[in-house]
Amino acid sequence: MAARLQRLLRRSEFLRVAAARHKWVAPGLVLQARRRSPEEAERTGVEVVRIGFTASRKVGGAVQRNRARRRLRAVVAEVAPGHAVPGFDLVVIARGETLVRPFPALVEDLTRGLKRLGLYRTAAEQAT
Repeated sequence: MAARLQRLLRRSEFLRVAAARHKWVAPGLVLQARRRSPEEAERTGVEVVRIGFTASRKVGGAVQRNRARRRLRAVVAEVAPGHAVPGFDLVVIARGETLVRPFPALVEDLTRGLKRLGLYRTAAEQAT
């Protein structure tokens, strides 16, 4: 069963994920993760992965930041529903390379990040 995706929208949610200090850096993106507490999981749903996207001014002007976030949303939409472990909050941060990195390489960056953080599950693991 694929995990449902929800969005992180509040600054406090992004700060909680950053405070967990559980991250992986790739050329095209930075992935931060935080396991939700049982109380939070009860409120938001157990089979839910909450994801937030951000791009700082280091990435470029408003047009470049928006484009970088759109590319990251597309990458997450391709990988996360089938492979991200539910019960976690993730923040995907754009880097300068996000704009020029080929899409398959961004997909590989996210996949490798999920694996390195122990948040990647295969189709066989989903069935159990």
